[in-house]
Amino acid sequence: CPPPGDSYGVLPRPCHALVLLNPQSGSGRALEDFQAVVQPMLAEADIATTVFVTERAHHAHEKVRDEDLSQWDTLVVMSGDGLLFEVVNGLMERPDWKEAMKKPLCILPGGSGNALAASINYYAGYDHVAKKKLLTNCTFILCKGLYTQMDLVSLSTASGKRFFSFLGFGWGFISDVDIDSEKYRWLGSARFTLGTLQCLAKLRVYQGRLSYLPIATEQGSSPAPQDPHAPVTNGHIPQPAGTEAPGSLPPDSLLVPLGQPVPAHWTVVPEEEFVLVYAIYQSHLGTNLLMAPAARLHDGCIHLFYMKAGISRVTLLKLFLAMSRGTHLDLNCPHLCYVPVRAFRLEPRVAAGIMTVDGEALACEPVQG
Repeated sequence: CPPPGDSYGVLPRPCHALVLLNPQSGSGRALEDFQAVVQPMLAEADIATTVFVTERAHHAHEKVRDEDLSQWDTLVVMSGDGLLFEVVNGLMERPDWKEAMKKPLCILPGGSGNALAASINYYAGYDHVAKKKLLTNCTFILCKGLYTQMDLVSLSTASGKRFFSFLGFGWGFISDVDIDSEKYRWLGSARFTLGTLQCLAKLRVYQGRLSYLPIATEQGSSPAPQDPHAPVTNGHIPQPAGTEAPGSLPPDSLLVPLGQPVPAHWTVVPEEEFVLVYAIYQSHLGTNLLMAPAARLHDGCIHLFYMKAGISRVTLLKLFLAMSRGTHLDLNCPHLCYVPVRAFRLEPRVAAGIMTVDGEALACEPVQG
């Protein structure tokens, strides 16, 4: 039963889905799992598929950016979160992005991270599961054919790049684990456990300035629309009609340019030494990491976590173990801070450390969202 307050669309029957599948993702079983688990269920639900197997990085990005999508009722991504990041940003590069972004998207877990799939499984009220069971649950959601809105976060970097992100932005410990553990992809989700232990051994501190616009103190801006039929504006306040060029991307109405100081009503974190900063907009950071239990698909909220320097390795490990159940905030660790925000900015003092967006590596530079 869908949660109250959300409006749902329904896929047509029969339905035609474009499945974008990365055969290399996770431990490399996505294609076999699709044929064995997903295809029989979809056939029964009257969902026909066109399978597009990606052969290289950015292949899916180019496909959805350039292709006529009108022949498909939904786009299905069977991979980790990285392929959905490609798809979302490919759609946002289209001249008709406003229409293209109305196409329902579906995620089927085929990677090692699968954070969005785990989040949707959680929002749907299913028990915490992994691997084949999670894949079966997500396929069942697709078979039912209900879809609803999801927030995107607009991220801008000092070098002028702009990304649209559905999962989270990270710097420091979590991003190090994500990228350092790439070499253990064959382990599946166990790669993150091994990566965590390795990064704990060489625990690093990152220097920079973190600022944010807390949800409670927005000045001169309207609160997030509660009306489920209000236009989805990717977390932006709708501009008066006629102020944008046709096809132009939504304006970052809460942000000032990165070269300028943040507005006076923002909060600047007094500490400037961090073990990690993570801005997450879904509940799960990975199949076994329930980082933001309060998050929902369309809550207009960025759940900002940061960990100040000085935390011990033992405490950090305890927090990560508690995060598997979503109870890390109950430990009341003074080094771990959580605040729900509408916007944030991070300015590293030097270009040290890996930044990630939706699990993909970024060059370390000032960024805001």
